[in-house]
Amino acid sequence: MAKTIQFPDAKPAVELRTFHEVARALTSSVNLEGILNAIMQQMTRFFAPQAWSLLILDEATQQLYYGVISGGDTETLRRKRVALGEGIPGWVAQHGEPMILNSPTQDQETPDQMPAGVTRVDSIVCLPLRVRNRTLGVLQMINCHPDEMRSDQIFFLHALCDYAAIAIQNARAFEQIHQLTITDDCTGLYNSRHLYERLEHTLARSARSGKPVGLVFFDLDNFKRVNDTHGHLNGTRLLAEVGAIVKRSLGLIDTGYRYGGDEFVILMPHQGKQRAVELAHRLRKNLAATQFLTNVGVNVSLRASFGVASAPEDGTDVHAIIRAADLAMYQVKNTTRDSVAAAGRFEAAPALGR
Repeated sequence: MAKTIQFPDAKPAVELRTFHEVARALTSSVNLEGILNAIMQQMTRFFAPQAWSLLILDEATQQLYYGVISGGDTETLRRKRVALGEGIPGWVAQHGEPMILNSPTQDQETPDQMPAGVTRVDSIVCLPLRVRNRTLGVLQMINCHPDEMRSDQIFFLHALCDYAAIAIQNARAFEQIHQLTITDDCTGLYNSRHLYERLEHTLARSARSGKPVGLVFFDLDNFKRVNDTHGHLNGTRLLAEVGAIVKRSLGLIDTGYRYGGDEFVILMPHQGKQRAVELAHRLRKNLAATQFLTNVGVNVSLRASFGVASAPEDGTDVHAIIRAADLAMYQVKNTTRDSVAAAGRFEAAPALGR
């Protein structure tokens, strides 16, 4: 017979309404921070900790970062990273087990986060957020009187942790699916559909701020010869290697795209034409200095033709700015190749020495 959980003093109607509100938040949005805040508001409402934080595990670095914070130096904590096994949150994340401390001793590591005006830590509750035996994060509460919690309250706290873990898992799944829809699977760069979306957004922001937008358009020279000589599989491998070089050549806010075939685009928010020309030359030199396909026993040298344009100088809408950069690139393609030209001044730069 299934065991019935008793709620002797817990106002079941209130708790059921809380579960409904949290479930609705989970199913109505993919905004992770908003969902976690909704969950944690309910947790604060029932358990009234003096300070709390929700740390999320970055699986790539195996470090925890502060996703949601209440109390303490918020800006400092958002920059902090906690390694697995480090401190109380790190231990809980590493072992996937809760830790509850009443009256922590001085030799026990106290939390980084302290509420304003509170210097004494009377209790720490740290619970793992787990889905299918995987720890996705950690909930840490300070001074919430765990020794006074009833069994139904503890059950409720674990349920809120489960909801938070589901929210993190759903957000990650959504992000992975989204990345697949906007990423070129060959080069790892963004695809042309995402270029049009990002460029439209960037140009609109540029119109409001008055800051320029640079665009670099380049096409590989004689790429068909690579496919004809070394096969399409090696041609695909070469494109992947080009994508890696593009990524290494980008500035902090620049983004790279495979426009189609062997054509590539770099979007440079807040950068004018001269900065775009400089990046084009740098990328041109990086390509020319690289021997491609060496890992399959083939040495291929590569050159490219570059066209540069900027907004608002060469256009203020998506199609105008792409067309301006494309025309500049074709001016190089149809003359010297292996060079850079800017829209509005079609003198191609001297070719690199062979």
